[in-house]
Amino acid sequence: MSKAEKTRQFIIEKTAPVFNRKGYVGTSINDMMAVTGLTKGSIYGNFENKDEVGIAAFKYNLTKVRESLNLELDRSLTYKEQLLSFPKKYKSLFQKLMENGGCPIQNTAIESDDTHPVLKEMADNAITVWKNYIVDLIENGIKAGEFKAKNIQSEQVALTIIATIEGAVMISRLSGKINNFNTILDSVTKMIEELD
Repeated sequence: MSKAEKTRQFIIEKTAPVFNRKGYVGTSINDMMAVTGLTKGSIYGNFENKDEVGIAAFKYNLTKVRESLNLELDRSLTYKEQLLSFPKKYKSLFQKLMENGGCPIQNTAIESDDTHPVLKEMADNAITVWKNYIVDLIENGIKAGEFKAKNIQSEQVALTIIATIEGAVMISRLSGKINNFNTILDSVTKMIEELD
């Protein structure tokens, strides 16, 4: 990595949690300067504008969540275990998610739906990729004989899992109660268990 690439990466890593907590609109150049220790000129010497930093920060936050989930998925031997990895891993990620301002997909989707078409599209794409991944797990699990429940609607189940996890994050952030999060994710686990 060149010095310029290292500086860009440093700025992304330092500002990503701020963008996730404060949002795109709420994050100022002063916030970025405070967390990086760099001047405005140094930040905008590496990025064209705040928009470019915000987009890079979303990509970084999303990658960190996906990497963490992929570690759990890679340990799973069956399609059912992979599905169960989602509620299991989100439970273990809860504290880190809360420290970093919640789920980057949810935060970005809520803030950008009427204000930032590029971020809205990126958040929508993140949900679509997640949904398609779960649909593939369910359909492969059906083919492998792991899921035997009649008339499984894989897309409906996938969207329900995602919506329930995202809802759990929102409710728990509002209430500040991890018990709410665990209770809701236990419902996701139960729904997956009932597919066989």
